[in-house]
Amino acid sequence: MNIAYETYKSVGNEEYGKLVCELAPYFSTIDPRFIDVKPGYVEVCIKNRKDIQNHLGSIHAAAMCNVAELAGGMLTEISLPEGKRWIPSSMSVQYRAKAKTDLKAIADGSGIDWTTPDKLTIPVDLFDTDGNKVFTAQIIMNIKESK
Repeated sequence: MNIAYETYKSVGNEEYGKLVCELAPYFSTIDPRFIDVKPGYVEVCIKNRKDIQNHLGSIHAAAMCNVAELAGGMLTEISLPEGKRWIPSSMSVQYRAKAKTDLKAIADGSGIDWTTPDKLTIPVDLFDTDGNKVFTAQIIMNIKESK
C-alpha cells in the first residue's frame, strides 16, 4: 500500500492536512482540510478567509489553483501503481463563478487508466457550499518510473 495513503489512514483528516503542509509549506496558505482520501478519489475543503480573498471579496484565483493542485497531486500520489513517480507539467483552469463561500475540491480519478505510461490528465472541480461548480482544472501529470 502507498505510504501517503497509509499515513492518511493512520492519522486522520485534520492531522494529515498538517503533515502535508509541513512537507509542502506553500499549501499552508490555504489551510486545507482533507475530507476523503482514497485511491481514485480525493476531497479537500478550504475556508473562505480574508487572507485568501481578492479585491472583490471572493477567493483568489491563486488559492483555487493551490487547492486544485493539492487535490490532484494527492490523488495521483495515492492512485499510481507502485514504482511510479509524478510531477505536474501544466494546469489549465476555468473560473466559472465567483467563489464567495468555503470551497470543496474534488479530484475524481475513477475514469483514469492509472497504468498509462507517460502522462495523465487529472480533473479537479471546486464547488461552493451551495453545490455550484465555481472552478475546474485539468492538471497534466508527467509519469515516470521511480529510481
